[in-house]
Amino acid sequence: MDLSKVTQEIFTKLEQKWLHHCEGKRTRVLSIDGGGTTAIVACAALVHLEYQIQLKTGDSNARIADFFDIVVGTGIGALLAAMLVADDGFGRPIYSAGEAAKFVAENQSHLFKVKNVGVFRRRIRFSERSMDAVLKKAFRRDDGRVLTLKDTCKPLLVPCFDLNSSAPFVFSRADAIQSPSFDFDLWKVIRATSATPSMFKPYPLSSSDGKTSCLAVDGGLVMNNPTAAAVTHVLHNKTDFPSVTGVDDLLVLSIGNGALSNPSSMTFSRNGDCSTASLVGIVLDGVSETVDQMLGNSFCWNPNDYIRIQANGIAGTTEELLEERGVESLPFGGKRLLTETNGQRIGSFVQRLVAAGRSSLPPSPCKETAVSPLVNGR
Repeated sequence: MDLSKVTQEIFTKLEQKWLHHCEGKRTRVLSIDGGGTTAIVACAALVHLEYQIQLKTGDSNARIADFFDIVVGTGIGALLAAMLVADDGFGRPIYSAGEAAKFVAENQSHLFKVKNVGVFRRRIRFSERSMDAVLKKAFRRDDGRVLTLKDTCKPLLVPCFDLNSSAPFVFSRADAIQSPSFDFDLWKVIRATSATPSMFKPYPLSSSDGKTSCLAVDGGLVMNNPTAAAVTHVLHNKTDFPSVTGVDDLLVLSIGNGALSNPSSMTFSRNGDCSTASLVGIVLDGVSETVDQMLGNSFCWNPNDYIRIQANGIAGTTEELLEERGVESLPFGGKRLLTETNGQRIGSFVQRLVAAGRSSLPPSPCKETAVSPLVNGR
């Protein structure tokens, strides 16, 4: 009997079983914006999201990672995303949403510790050493292991901009699993995507085997709202998501971090020029809103499959954010104010997550790696 035909038949049956398992289930995507230094909006939304999951499942140990298939974040949103999927060594997340939010709040002054630099000490930057210490603490397990991209219980994506190649660079768990040349220490990945040019120097980092290097600046400059990157990744990664053929197969929750280009907070010089910080804020907001508009168009036939949570007023507390009415992008431009609040929209989305069941997809069959090569034809 022809061994190649037998092998192909085995794989065909495996794929049919896999696709049958996936049938009727949608791939759930969680995206968290970068921008700012407090993450008040994202933290409030994530804590409420996990609370609703626990409430509707009746399981106080349920975690966000249990109900999403991939998590993506930029800047401080990447820190939260990575904390939500960091593996404790037993396939469970190290942090709950509440613990991640508490960690960010308690360490905010150290993550973004102000220092004066320059000849006359008049230029303000953030301390790299202080941020490094906090991130190392966040991604070191109790057994002393320093976590890498592979050490996550769900797929993770984190973008930055690489000055060496003058192009975006996306850190991906899928790539890290395939090759050590794309596996990076998790704390360095977060450090890379947080390197805002006006406040940090470009951050150099190398992969675990030293074969891939990157000179990174803030991922928010190109993907402050990384939802489109996540959707594109899922649509093209047939190893992890073989049943996804289009946006109809997705459920997407995108969480913003509040507007950075509020006119009241912007600063101008005497001749009307924007300050560097104000310019960066405009860029980040512009990127986020453009992506939101694009995804609103992509999901226009199924608007409930794409939910965007963003603070559009002056929400300063968790309660104010959740009670604020949601805003939805309209196809081909414009927005509309919804009757549902942000809290209600999260609750409705969780109802769909829970109805679909926990995210427990088995490892997909990979024809390239599942069978060891024959040795001497035997």
